[in-house]
Parts: sequence; C-alpha cells; structure tokens
Amino acid sequence: MPPADRSHTESLNGYHPSPLVVPPLIIRPEPQRLLLHVVLFLITFGTTTLAGALQKGVYPLSSISSLVYGILANPGALAQGLTFSVPLMLILLFHEMGHYLFAWKHGVRATLPYFLPAPPFPLLPVGTFGAFIRMKSVPVDRRTLFDVGAAGPWGGVIVAIPAVIIGLALSEVRPLNPFEGGLYLGDSFLFSLLTRLVLGVSGDSVNVELHPIALAGWFGLFVTFLNLLPVGQLDGGHVTYALFGRFHRWISRGFLAVIFFLGFQGWIGWFFWVALLTLLGVDHPPTRDLFSALDPRRKLYAWSTVVLFVLTFMPAPLMIMAPKGLPEEEVTVIAYSPDTVPPVMQPPFRIFYRP
Repeated sequence: MPPADRSHTESLNGYHPSPLVVPPLIIRPEPQRLLLHVVLFLITFGTTTLAGALQKGVYPLSSISSLVYGILANPGALAQGLTFSVPLMLILLFHEMGHYLFAWKHGVRATLPYFLPAPPFPLLPVGTFGAFIRMKSVPVDRRTLFDVGAAGPWGGVIVAIPAVIIGLALSEVRPLNPFEGGLYLGDSFLFSLLTRLVLGVSGDSVNVELHPIALAGWFGLFVTFLNLLPVGQLDGGHVTYALFGRFHRWISRGFLAVIFFLGFQGWIGWFFWVALLTLLGVDHPPTRDLFSALDPRRKLYAWSTVVLFVLTFMPAPLMIMAPKGLPEEEVTVIAYSPDTVPPVMQPPFRIFYRP
C-alpha cells in the first residue's frame, strides 16, 4: 500500500475524513468485575450519606467511638444525609457514564466506573474522592478521544447546575459575621452567577449557609473543573490533545506551572495536584491515527468545553477559617435560666459560601 498523502491533510489544517487506513479494533468480550463496582458504589453511597448527616449535626464527632455509638443508637438519622448523597452520587454517575457510554459507542474498551469512598471528616466533608473509569484500548483518532473525554464533564454538569439552583433556593442567607468560623467554599464564574440569579445577594454583606443539595452541586462543579485541567490524561488533557495535537505537551506543562503558583496564593491542595499529575505524567499518548484532527463541529464543541472549564474554575476552592473571638470590650454576658430550652446539636463543621 502506498504511503498516505499528507499534503491534502495539511491543506485542511489537519482535518480529513479518513484518508488513512487504520486497522479495525477487535473488541473481545471482557468479563466485568461487576461485584467490585457495585460494592464500591454502595460504600461510597454510605459514606456520602454519612457526610450529609454529619453536616446537619445529627451525630457527635468528638471521637470515632462516639460517632459509631451514635450511628448504632440511631441509624434512622442517616436518612437526613440523603439530601446530600443522592444528588452528589447522581452527578458522579452521570459524569462517569458519559465517558463509558461514548467509549462503548466508539468501540473503546473501558471499565465500568470505580467509585472511591472517603472518610466524611472535616478536611473532606463529602465522603468521596470521586470516581473514574479506565480506558483499556487506545482511541482510534482524536475525534473519538474528544467524544469520550468531553462526555463526562458535560454529563456531570447537566445534573450539577439544577442541583445548585434548587439548593440555593433552599439555602440560608445570613448577615456577614467576620468572627464565624467554618469551611468556606471557593467561587467560580458559574456558581457566582447562579447565586446572584437565585438569591440576588452581594458578598459584601452576607454569608450563605448552603443547603446540602447546593453543596452537592458545588462539589459537582468542583469535580468538573478539576477533571478539565488541561494536563496529562485528565478529561481536559483529552480535550486539549484532541484540539491541539502535539502542542498539548506545552499547554500541559504551562498549566502545571500555573496551579503550582496558585498553591502559594491560598489553597495548598494545588501542591497535591501538582505532585499527583507529575507522578501520573503530564504528556498525552497519541491516538492510533496520528494525523487526524477534529472536524469543524467537534472543534466548536471542544471550545465550548474550554469555556465550561473557565466558567467552573476556582483559584482557591476551599478555605478553613477558625472562629475568632470578639474583642474583650464587645463580649456580652448572657444569663442562663434553668427554663431555657437547650440548644440543638450543632454540626461539627459549618459550610459557608460568600458570593
């Protein structure tokens, strides 16, 4: 067979219908470890439900033993965490199934989603590290790579945006208290826009104590932008490689430097991501068809995905602030009466968003 004529390919800026003959990929049935996927899903559903219950303060968190005792004594209270876990798991499920279904459509071998449970404690009060699938075969071309890579973020954000809107409508808007401690959530263009549309508040005068549904939606946007980082083989790495080809390696390295710099500006979690992405690799392997590029329609979708990344990006996603005491001359003594109704149990950590 004569070599492919690349001059025509270059004249079309890299896009060609299919002048290169790529050997067909033979998909052999592979038994899925279905039980493992189901068990991980159920455990993650349990830890996220427990996280939602803890956000409402239904169990004490002074120690592990007190938490276990509280769950055994009142297991029904876990149901209060469903308003957080159900929307969060739906966001993660839609994200991963977007990848899986488009991989199946294009004949790319991939696993079912692996859900990752996490201890629902204050440093990560959501009960999960997220989820992922593994591609076990190389996409045939950059068009296939783009479809599989971009389907996940768009699938997740389709659920996350309604969750944010519904949750914000149920959230509590409180006067700004500079002495109140808690976990303060970072801002993005999209979340800020939705907050102003739903609540119509200004960040100069209020804190928003997020409803669990809104918190699940916020975490969905957080997962979306992290996955869309244009580095390595993250979803954003797939999209960037599909759009720019070999120039991906320079974009990847440049953005790794950006998030390393951001680590000094507020959120030290960026240093973890720099280390993880460096360990996993900042380059992207080539597709089987080395010369293909995106068609005009997919280029439009790819740039729309870049816009989605910009809208959801948070320079400092999380900030933990300890409560500040009032100045001594401003402390007011409050008398106690035996007839006073005892206060309800407060959550071990309060989660706020300041628009």
